[in-house]
Amino acid sequence: MPYLLLALAITSEVCATSCLKLTEGFTKLWPSIGVGIGYALSFLLLGRALKHIPVSIAYAVWSGAGTAAVAAIGIVAFGEQLGRAQWLGIALIIIGVVVLNLRGSH
Repeated sequence: MPYLLLALAITSEVCATSCLKLTEGFTKLWPSIGVGIGYALSFLLLGRALKHIPVSIAYAVWSGAGTAAVAAIGIVAFGEQLGRAQWLGIALIIIGVVVLNLRGSH
């Protein structure tokens, strides 16, 4: 159950971050409301997940997966392009999350 909460927190954060682009500087009402609700829900779910998952692991997974997902959404939905250095950065984030998870909370 804690990892389901974490996955839902990631999903909510990714949706909120994706809506940021649509707010046009918070001048569009509905995307702005989506951002607020998405981030509030994300932090609520992350906080609940932290009752059972170490913060170092949960936050690394939350931020790493969110970063990679938002980069993918930027490419697919908004036509953004990433250079080699940006791809390398995303790969290093993913590698860091994997290493933290291999170490676990031991």
